Amino acid sequence: MDKRVSILHLITAAKNASPFDVNMAYDAGFDKVMPYTNVELKEVMGLVQDAIFSRSPSGIKRESVFIGGRDIDVAMDMLATARESMVPPFEVSVFADPSGAFTTAAGMMAKVEQHLKKHFGGDLKGRRVSVFGATGPVGGCTAVIAAKYGAEVEMVSHRVMADVENKAESFRKRYEIDIQCVDGSNEDLKTALLKDTDIALCCAAAGVRVITIAQMAASTRLKVVADVNAVPPTGAEGVDVHADGVAIEGTKAYGIGALAIGNVKYKTQHNLLRQMLEGDKKYYLDFLSAFEMARKSL
Repeated sequence: MDKRVSILHLITAAKNASPFDVNMAYDAGFDKVMPYTNVELKEVMGLVQDAIFSRSPSGIKRESVFIGGRDIDVAMDMLATARESMVPPFEVSVFADPSGAFTTAAGMMAKVEQHLKKHFGGDLKGRRVSVFGATGPVGGCTAVIAAKYGAEVEMVSHRVMADVENKAESFRKRYEIDIQCVDGSNEDLKTALLKDTDIALCCAAAGVRVITIAQMAASTRLKVVADVNAVPPTGAEGVDVHADGVAIEGTKAYGIGALAIGNVKYKTQHNLLRQMLEGDKKYYLDFLSAFEMARKSL
């Protein structure tokens, strides 16, 4: 058995590596975690090739690369560059999860799918999904996951419509999906759009109340409301942080709270790190990979 230590090379464009990711890596079983911070895209190939050529093909089975940061597009570009840097048999697995957004979005969508099946039958296909906080990393990833799995997705604008439209256009080109944009910049507009949607995803900044019980109660179509905000006030009124498919009082919808989502997020990230560490196959893991793992983690 190879006695060399297992190493996770943590690459991030941010000033600091995330302590959360470092802890997760050690808990998953990596012996060493080596952070590389303030990394530019043009530097990724050099770092990856230094890592893969420093050991024999058997030795690098004990190495993996993790890509952090804050920007999902930068992380995806770094993931693609890392993959292009491999020279088989000198090849290692790479996992991108900037700010935990990929695994959080995966956990949210896996929970939504679970409760759709439980309470209404069927999955995401054909459902209308409205994403609040859509320009943020978690909101963006949930929008793409939902669209990739057959939902009719609309990104909701809180303030500047052009910002949401630019993000949606970027997603259409990068992921070859259809995403629409809607105006949700005032309370009446939110009430109107909730009347015509199946799923509301609250992915706005911590401490921001996005939708109210009164707005949800006005909808006979709304089925599931999921909220990643654990900081009071929650993003969706009436959805407790512990809620895991709990009926929202006064509405026809079921709520999923931040801690229920976070539990799946934690399991998903742990399992993907373990998969890289223990598997012989090489993996290139993004938020779509995370969604498949989140489904298995339920």
